[in-house]
Amino acid sequence: MLSLFGLLAGLVLLIVLTMRGVNLFVLAPLCALFVALFNGIPFWLADNPANFVQGYMSGFAGFVSSWFLMFLLGALFGKLMEHTGAADAVALAIVKRIGKQRAVLAVVLACAVLTYGGVSIFVVAFSAYPMAVSLFKDANLPRRFIPATLGLGSVTFTMTSAGSPEIQNWIPIQYLGTSPYAGWEVSIIVAVFMAIIGYCWLMKMIKTAMSKGEVFEGRDADPVVGDKALPHPMMGILPLLVVLILSYLLHDSMQQAALIVALTGGVTSLYLLNRKFLTSLGQTLDQGATGALIAIGNTAAVVGFGSVAKLTPAFAAVVDSMTHLPGSELIGAAVAVSVIAGLTGSASGGQAIALPEIAPVYLERGVDAEQLHRVVAISSGALDSLPHNGYVVTTIRAICGESHQNAYWPVAAVTVVVPTLGVIMAIFLFQWF
Repeated sequence: MLSLFGLLAGLVLLIVLTMRGVNLFVLAPLCALFVALFNGIPFWLADNPANFVQGYMSGFAGFVSSWFLMFLLGALFGKLMEHTGAADAVALAIVKRIGKQRAVLAVVLACAVLTYGGVSIFVVAFSAYPMAVSLFKDANLPRRFIPATLGLGSVTFTMTSAGSPEIQNWIPIQYLGTSPYAGWEVSIIVAVFMAIIGYCWLMKMIKTAMSKGEVFEGRDADPVVGDKALPHPMMGILPLLVVLILSYLLHDSMQQAALIVALTGGVTSLYLLNRKFLTSLGQTLDQGATGALIAIGNTAAVVGFGSVAKLTPAFAAVVDSMTHLPGSELIGAAVAVSVIAGLTGSASGGQAIALPEIAPVYLERGVDAEQLHRVVAISSGALDSLPHNGYVVTTIRAICGESHQNAYWPVAAVTVVVPTLGVIMAIFLFQWF
């Protein structure tokens, strides 16, 4: 009981202090130390890796070593999309087709196209925010819903769908021997379901807020979508297609490394097609590299917390109970990954910790690897979006300048509840059709 109390108290502390603005790089190891102290985990033992320092740093460094190149290339791709104006060109083309009166739908679709094309979800939020502010201002929509709009298009029906180049869809490959297209038939149905339900719910929340008198409130520091010359939208779409095509052609032969090649191809083609619109390559590379370090660092910091949690007796007991839940094996897998992703505040981090533990168990029981891949991917994108999630913190505070109190609950509706409904649907479809 003391072990479980320490684990839950450490998680609650992590969430509460994150909502109060404490930096994750400082907060995550402190909360991990709190968990270690309650569980009698020694601070340091040279001859035993089951200690706080080695446990935390192995989780932190292991995640960085496994995924840094993907984060770096994704961030560089996104920054090139942003600085050449290719992202604006694609987004504005979507707005032109849909119309400014459908501001929310335009932002969601723009984010979805960029995310499914391989742009890092963090960079998508940075790139789409200026356009979102402009559209919300024209439509007089409450700006506190911008983070939820960005999240719906980025971290729900695109991030974990079959074929997505985002790492949340690629991590299961190394543990399950599958492809990024695993369970694609069910994935399409679930993605459409999540997109429709998420959009309808978001619009209902916005209309309710407007009926209570909420309107758009401008700020002096609001970004403005400029009048600079932009490339043709196809110059932004072609590199996205390069990423998707290369990942499709190479995933069987190269497995996880195919994503590195695909993103490299995307970065190269994007630069060659749009270099005349790029004012400073050095600045773009610097900002992309810095953004990659911040994004992977925030994620790895919380993964380190999860690695210390993994050393506790309570963690082992929780995983054991989840893998023995009655009913479908897919239910146990979904619950296990969701809870661990919530514990770490990261879909990718939750998968990296959960899959080595649960994948062998379910594969030995004869669970279909492709079904397991898709359920794990979708479920990892549910409870991961608790308040301490790196993407949530960055989008609400750093990008949109909102507080968790004002903006988080709409974010939770579309990025926690909607994916949870999606994974329930996926399990049902896999079991009955």
